[in-house]
Amino acid sequence: MAKSSRHSPELTKEYREYWGDTTYADIWERNARQYPDKEAIVDNKVRLTWSQANTWIDRVALGLVELGIPRDSVIVLQLPNWVELPLLRVACEKAGILTVPALRNFRDTEMEYVLRKTEAVGVVIPGHYENRDYVQMVQSIKPGLPLLQHVFVAGDRTPPGAISVKAMAERPIEKEAPAESLQQRKHRADETQLYLTSGSTGFPKFVEMVIGGRLHNMTLLADKWGLQSADVMASLSPVGGGPNALPFLCGALKGTKGVMLEQFDALKALNLIQKERVTVLTSVPAILVMLADHPDFGKCDLSSLRLVVSSAAPLSYPTGVELEKKFRCPMLNAFGGIDLGITVSPRPSDSQVVRLLSSGKPVGGRLKIVDEAGREVKQGEIGEVLATGPGCSAGYFKDPETTRQVWSADGWVKTGDMGKFDDDGNLIIVGRIKDMIIRGGQNIYPVEVENILLPHPKIANVAIVGMADPVMGERACAYVAPKPGEQFTFSEMVSYLKQRSIASFKIPERLEIVDKLPMLPDVQKVDKKVLRKDIAEKLKGEDASPKSQVPNPKRS
Repeated sequence: MAKSSRHSPELTKEYREYWGDTTYADIWERNARQYPDKEAIVDNKVRLTWSQANTWIDRVALGLVELGIPRDSVIVLQLPNWVELPLLRVACEKAGILTVPALRNFRDTEMEYVLRKTEAVGVVIPGHYENRDYVQMVQSIKPGLPLLQHVFVAGDRTPPGAISVKAMAERPIEKEAPAESLQQRKHRADETQLYLTSGSTGFPKFVEMVIGGRLHNMTLLADKWGLQSADVMASLSPVGGGPNALPFLCGALKGTKGVMLEQFDALKALNLIQKERVTVLTSVPAILVMLADHPDFGKCDLSSLRLVVSSAAPLSYPTGVELEKKFRCPMLNAFGGIDLGITVSPRPSDSQVVRLLSSGKPVGGRLKIVDEAGREVKQGEIGEVLATGPGCSAGYFKDPETTRQVWSADGWVKTGDMGKFDDDGNLIIVGRIKDMIIRGGQNIYPVEVENILLPHPKIANVAIVGMADPVMGERACAYVAPKPGEQFTFSEMVSYLKQRSIASFKIPERLEIVDKLPMLPDVQKVDKKVLRKDIAEKLKGEDASPKSQVPNPKRS
């Protein structure tokens, strides 16, 4: 049984009333009955109705069982934004098989780690994609993975020795083994699914999520956003997790159609929104800004949009206000995380200040804010955000030590985020603990400074990181990517911040100009680990004292 790593029998019993008995496989079956001819899922080549999608799921699930894959085995999914990715998640749930979505740009080292760590018996890959031979990659690492028995290939071409997912979906296996035979195999609502973290601190971890807990959260979130079967949701970047998975985690509960962009490109994304008449867009700030700044933004008909949700990375209030004007519909600034499980979100009907300055209130759990000693702080004070409840994640797969480090004995998870509550109990995130800069004993929250700098007319993106200093301990360094054709200087930065009455100790004491900032590929947020390493290496070979407050030459 795919049991939770941390839920005791007593806690499982308590949470069962929230989890219920429904699974995602049940949801897709229900939608096939209620909306058989309504489109359910769309990618750049394939369009499936709910009935067609459910048939696809049944056939692939039956095919996996026929191959003799044991219940609770793991299959890793390394696919682009194709319909196979979300459908395989449901098919494997129905076959009682765990899945792990891996980033499509993982190479031999990362994939070998994921396959070995999860003890995967199978992997699903494209044959060739973007001039890369995925089959050859798997074959090169397969000798060191004795448990890896099955190589599945999605797409039209399947090389010898691999199993065609398309052939499995087209074979009418239900005539030989009825779909009802899966009832004894399928995962139950109190069992888990697996998700991959972004791996910003090194190799990724594998998060367990109780199926019923995830459904509980997503049902509350769908109601909060007012989702309906007539809505159309879009995934513009990798669907494996985060806001890009919401069309299939949240929208599917209401019979909402989900459309996927195979690979992000701003103009293609705008055209997709226009063509498919997308009504609800869930994405990350970087992508939303790229859409709004595209030269053809005003030429595209985006009037179908009724709600835009920003998540997974900080969104400054001024940027949110500007984006809301451009998209001409309400925007929400949501908060969540794969490790966390629950989502924090305002309602579309909330005031603009609540929707864009805060992240609203949680769904599927409770929050508290504590100091370094674990004591709850007063309302308005900053501390670490902790969460608990039936919708929270269930621990880390085959990693009891990390589960113990992140989860307290009484069931609270440490998010690693710093935040505070406003007067109405809405959560305001001020940054990550690991990103906080302590300058001479004074705390600098990079998100605060970034949010002030980002609206500058010359700046496309900005990130603030700490740099070591022998006197103050740390000082702040600003990495700025100017807009095309713009020049931005250290003196401009200081002057701009002083005009906005920011405390002097928060003003960055060094400026690095770059063409673009390094991004985590699955969530499109800045990879500050890379920037911290970069500035540390720079400081080794130069005088890092505050007197050399001049920008370095632009790097390629």
